Amino acid sequence: MSMAYILKTLNSWFWWENIWMPINCTWADFVDREGLVFPKPHQLYATIPYAFVLLIIRFFSERYVAIPLAKALGIKNVRRVKPQPNPVLESYFRECSRQPSQSEIKGLAKKCNCTVHLVEKWFRRRRNLEIPTVLRKFQEAFWRFSFYLTSSIVGFIFLYDKPWFYDIWQTWVGYPFQTLLPSQYWYYMAEIGFYWSLIFTLGIDIKRKDFMAHVVHHLAAIGLMSGSWCGNYVRLGTLVMFVHDTADFWLEAAKMFNYARWEKTCNILFIIFSIAFFITRMILFPFWILRATLYLPTYYSTTPVIAYFLFNGMLLTLQGLHLYWGYLIFKILKRFVFLKDLKDDRSDEEEEDSLTDTEEESTKSGTKNSSGSSKHLLSSSHH
Repeated sequence: MSMAYILKTLNSWFWWENIWMPINCTWADFVDREGLVFPKPHQLYATIPYAFVLLIIRFFSERYVAIPLAKALGIKNVRRVKPQPNPVLESYFRECSRQPSQSEIKGLAKKCNCTVHLVEKWFRRRRNLEIPTVLRKFQEAFWRFSFYLTSSIVGFIFLYDKPWFYDIWQTWVGYPFQTLLPSQYWYYMAEIGFYWSLIFTLGIDIKRKDFMAHVVHHLAAIGLMSGSWCGNYVRLGTLVMFVHDTADFWLEAAKMFNYARWEKTCNILFIIFSIAFFITRMILFPFWILRATLYLPTYYSTTPVIAYFLFNGMLLTLQGLHLYWGYLIFKILKRFVFLKDLKDDRSDEEEEDSLTDTEEESTKSGTKNSSGSSKHLLSSSHH
C-alpha cells in the first residue's frame, strides 16, 4: 500500500460530508452561485503568508513604536550583567539545577575554589539571563495590545449592523446556505494569521508558568476557526472571536503600565480587565455562545453531524481554559484586595544582585576572596 494511497484515503475520510454538513447536503452544494459566496477550505492556506505579514508588522511596531513609547513611560533598556564564564557552574546549571540547594552550593564552591557567596551570585546572574528584560516584556505586551484593540474595534464595525449580533438565533437561519461577506473573510484571515504568528514565535516569546495552556489555547483557536470556516459556521465564529478579543486588550494595557511602574493606572486597567473577562468568558461565552452551539442546533436538525461534537468539544476545552485563567485572576484580585499587590504569579521575578564584578573574577580565576570583600554592593545590576 503506497503512501499516496494512504493520504488519498485519509483525505477522503476527512472531507466526508457526514462530518461537516447536514443530511442531504454535499460539497457540490457549496459552489458559488448568484447571490451566494461560500468559504472554501483552500483559502485557509492564505493564513500562513498573512501570519508572516503580521510578524513583519510586529517587528516594526515593536522597534519603532513600542521602544519610544517605553522610553516615554520611563522604561530603560538596562544592560544585564553576565556572570563570568565558568564551565563547572554552567554545566551544573544546564544539566542539574538552576537553583541548587545550600549543600550543593557549598560543594560547588569547594570544587571551584571560591566562596559560597560568589557561587550564589553566579547562579543569580545566570538565572537573570533567562528572564526577559522589562523592555522586552513591554514590547510583547504592546504588540498584543495593538492587535487585540484593533481586532475589537474592527470586529465591532463588522458586526454591529448584523442581526445575529443581537439575536443569536440568526446564526442558524438559512444554514448552511449563508453567504460569506468580505468583512467575515478578512476578520477570519487576520485572526487565524495572528494565532499562527504566535505559534511561530513560541520559542522566542516570553515563557510563563501557563505556557502549555497558551499552546493548547492557540492550537484550539486555530482548529476552531479553521473548522468553522470549512463548515460555514462563520457567523458564530465571528462572535466567538469578538467575545475573546474585547477583554484581552485591557490585560495587555495593564501589563504595559505595570512594566512602567504606573501602579494606579495598572490597577485600574487590571480591574477593568477582570470585569470584562468575567462578563465575556464566564457569562457571554457559556450562556450565549455555547447555548447557540450546543442547544440551538437541535431545533434545525434531529441528527447532529460529527462536526457538532468536534466543535463543541473544542469550545468546551476553551471554556476549561477560561475557568483556569479565571482562577488565576481571582487569586491576583484576592491578593490585591487584602495585600494591595497585583503581582502576576505566571512570571519569574528578576533577582537582586548584590556583589561586585571584581569579586566574580574569582569564579573565573579560582581564587578565594576574603569574607570582607563579599559585602560590596553592585547597584548597576538591579533592573
